Amino acid sequence: MFCYNCGCHLSAHDYCTSCGADVALYKRIMVLSNLFYNEGLARAGLRDLTGAVTSLRQSLKFNKNNIEARNLLGLVYFEMGETVAALSEWVISKNTRPEKNIADDYINMIQASASRLDAINQTIKKYNQALVYCRQDSKDLAIIQLRKVLSLNPKFIRAHQLLALLYMDGEQWDKAKRELVKCADMDRNNIQTLTYMREVDRMLAPDETGRISRRKEDAVRFQTENELLIQPVNVKEPRRSGVGTLLNIALGLVMGVAAMYFLVVPSVRTNVINDAQQKINEISNESDAKNNTITDLQNQIKEIEQKMGDLQGELDGYAGTDGTLQSMDQLLAAAGQYINAMQYGEASAERGQYFQQTADMLDQIRDNVVLEEASESFQNLYRLLMGSIGPYMSVTYYNTGNASFLAGNYEEAIPVLEKSVAYNPENGDPYYALGRSYREVGRNEEALTALEKFVEMLPLRDRAVTARRIIQEIKAEQAAQ
Repeated sequence: MFCYNCGCHLSAHDYCTSCGADVALYKRIMVLSNLFYNEGLARAGLRDLTGAVTSLRQSLKFNKNNIEARNLLGLVYFEMGETVAALSEWVISKNTRPEKNIADDYINMIQASASRLDAINQTIKKYNQALVYCRQDSKDLAIIQLRKVLSLNPKFIRAHQLLALLYMDGEQWDKAKRELVKCADMDRNNIQTLTYMREVDRMLAPDETGRISRRKEDAVRFQTENELLIQPVNVKEPRRSGVGTLLNIALGLVMGVAAMYFLVVPSVRTNVINDAQQKINEISNESDAKNNTITDLQNQIKEIEQKMGDLQGELDGYAGTDGTLQSMDQLLAAAGQYINAMQYGEASAERGQYFQQTADMLDQIRDNVVLEEASESFQNLYRLLMGSIGPYMSVTYYNTGNASFLAGNYEEAIPVLEKSVAYNPENGDPYYALGRSYREVGRNEEALTALEKFVEMLPLRDRAVTARRIIQEIKAEQAAQ
């Protein structure tokens, strides 16, 4: 362990033997960071990935420069299918320790294979598309997308959980349980997985018991519905003579003919008329129904075409402006350009070219993405890249913008100088040229703000006298109005 003040090796004492700094609390913090790192390492070895993430995050809270903890956190994220989060941790690790860092190998492992990068991008796009389908209540399409995601990245735990949730919503409990078992095999103590598993087990147990009882009820019902008819014994039919039988038959025939003529024939005639009328009504109703069906189908076609247009517009807007699809590709590409730049010396032209390419990609992301609505990993990687190239790009943009200002091209100088200020607000030099350019084009409010900022940051510069004079002129003009 080394002293935080002078960098010398610390002894067993509570103070640094070299500079005399009190290191008692510092040692305790380092010990806690290493303790949480060891706990995270043990949890990762037991496949408790969620617990490992928690412990490693605690370790980094105590010591953000704990390279081993950060690299292990990236590995745990990668094992959970969170490739973007893993890359974020490894890029931070490489930025903290550029030399002799195994994070280089992890990043190169991903970037070396174009097919792997394409699979990662496709996984992110299809998972986000599945979320869109879920919000639109298109659950079948979401299931199809999630199956494609898992075919590309079988370790993506969140995709398994979402697929299991969709199966649960559709009461396909067996399929949901299979997905949750896969999640449990990869991450044993994931709270969300355990919650879903408990609900699935609760729903499966009554169904199995119910099936057994229903089979028994069906069997009992089948037996009770079969009645046994018993022929009574010792029952004798009365004897009848042949003549009486013939008379009864003849009388029955006469009564049958009379009943047919007076009762059956009118009834048959009435039934025929009613049947004919009913067929007429049915034909009329069928005609009306067909007309209504045609109208309904035409309305449905129009509605479907309208929905298709709306969905296409939403998808185009989603793919073009939201930070999770196209901008994710741009952010990963920007990180790749930054890593390439770090392979060259500080004063080399190659590093400047790669920094410029990184800055162009970050400008596109800033124009198209609402950072506050993006994921935490996305924001962390974006801010890290901005902070890493900010000082260099601020100076570069300042030199370009100041040259345009000195040449009198104020409209051309303003957007370049604004970028210089955006990349490094602590650089006071651009504010003078920016304020003067604003003044020349008549944007006095913005000129006043920029020049006051310059005077505040660099009050002893020679140009501060000119800046104060212009500030007074602007305020005098405003007072006169």
